[in-house]
Amino acid sequence: MVTENNNPSPKTCLMGIDIGAGSLKTMIIDLHGHVLGTASKDLKTHSPHPRWSEQNPHDWWDAVKETVPKAIKQANITASEIAAISFSAGAHTPVLEDKNGALLRPAILWNDQRSGKETQELKDKHWDRILELGFNSPAPTWTLPQFLWLSRNEPEVLQKTKRIYVAKDWLRSRLTGTWEMDATEAVGTLLFDARKGAWSKELCDLAGCPIEALPPIVKPTDIVGVVTSKAAKETGLMEGTPVVCGTSDTSIETFGAGSIHAGDGTVKLATAGTVSVVSKKPNLHKTLINYPFVIPDHWYTISGTNSCASAHRWLRDTFFSSHDGINGFDLMDQLASEIQPGAEGLLFHPYLQGERAPYWDPLLRADFVGITFRHNRAHFARALYEGIAFSLKDVLEQFKDQGIEIRSARIIGGGAKSATWRQIVADILGIEIVLSETTDASFGAALIAGVGVGIFSDELSAANKCIRVAEKIQPDPTRVAFYDRLFVMYKAAQAGLKDVNHELSALIG
Repeated sequence: MVTENNNPSPKTCLMGIDIGAGSLKTMIIDLHGHVLGTASKDLKTHSPHPRWSEQNPHDWWDAVKETVPKAIKQANITASEIAAISFSAGAHTPVLEDKNGALLRPAILWNDQRSGKETQELKDKHWDRILELGFNSPAPTWTLPQFLWLSRNEPEVLQKTKRIYVAKDWLRSRLTGTWEMDATEAVGTLLFDARKGAWSKELCDLAGCPIEALPPIVKPTDIVGVVTSKAAKETGLMEGTPVVCGTSDTSIETFGAGSIHAGDGTVKLATAGTVSVVSKKPNLHKTLINYPFVIPDHWYTISGTNSCASAHRWLRDTFFSSHDGINGFDLMDQLASEIQPGAEGLLFHPYLQGERAPYWDPLLRADFVGITFRHNRAHFARALYEGIAFSLKDVLEQFKDQGIEIRSARIIGGGAKSATWRQIVADILGIEIVLSETTDASFGAALIAGVGVGIFSDELSAANKCIRVAEKIQPDPTRVAFYDRLFVMYKAAQAGLKDVNHELSALIG
């Protein structure tokens, strides 16, 4: 129940909170989709062993307590003006609690590669059955192989687990004290029977997962609770503010960018890079990923490369620094824009943490191929932009192989801020690229909050009222033809280095 207020403020704002791989962001928008205030806080990812990737969930909550008051202050509003709050986060990041509500271990992120052996075992023995039930194939990114790894390496953790959350649901529970999950996130665990819309004991048994520790399923737009008095004191939110479930970041970003109809494509340049398309049904294939979409009765099919903005940051941190008042990212962008397509024969494969589509190989390694004395760091910056775009083209080819055509795509993620990178993506993929005014997952979460409390009649109404196009980028035919030739060489170099990558991994253990 909303706390009584003798002079209640009009509910003129919506809040979205998103857990990204590198930071948490809180955004406040008005009821027409204009951004009023934002705040973000960096998150630390831990890698205690090779191919591990983990975060401490308590860091997410600390970030909420810091960013919410800052966003409210920047928006120049009071907490009482916020009509509703919703959440998003990277998909299917498991958070495990014991019977007392204590965390049992750090959260394993989607880009963690430790469960490669378990993944291969699941493919060898159960691949077709898992695809039939879960609509997706085993890979280290899914909770199922991760739990199988836990059952063998940390069995006491699963034995003590009484509640399984995913990232955004655990964080949301800090506000409400409730426990639930939406179907998109449930499908993402690969423990869910996507045909029946219910948890699968068969899949849970494969993982050694206690099915009774999995939460009830709700819709992304369901109100699941309100801000408790304790949470209000810690965050500056108003007690009783409705909290809407939300969903995974890619679903909510795709929606928030304006891909809302069957056939609409989206390219994401974030920590990972992805290509997705909205459809009326799942597209079952061993190389494609399927999730229920935030738009009811729709799905989105997605596939992606592991390292995108993360590779961009790695190059910045390793070879670039601020210079003459220009930060490293801006310097990279400026230098890359000055180099001709092809970077004078320098190729980059972005497999810094193994690779997902289309190879699903955790042992692949990144490389620069074709280095000469003519190459300087500007060429390396250009090659990185092009190499990631080539990796996305590798992904796009899977869609074409299944008869799925994408002629235009919305572009989202931090990399979308670069005009140079946007044009490279358009030229290498050979499709129109559309940039919306606001592309953050926190924006889409705020829209879903509005749907949940009835400010918008449905998801399409929210999108039509609040999403605006900033730019359309057309591919240049001459560059498209050039990049098509270079892509053949990119593929040949990848194939030629595969065995070397595997031997290097075996050599260093």
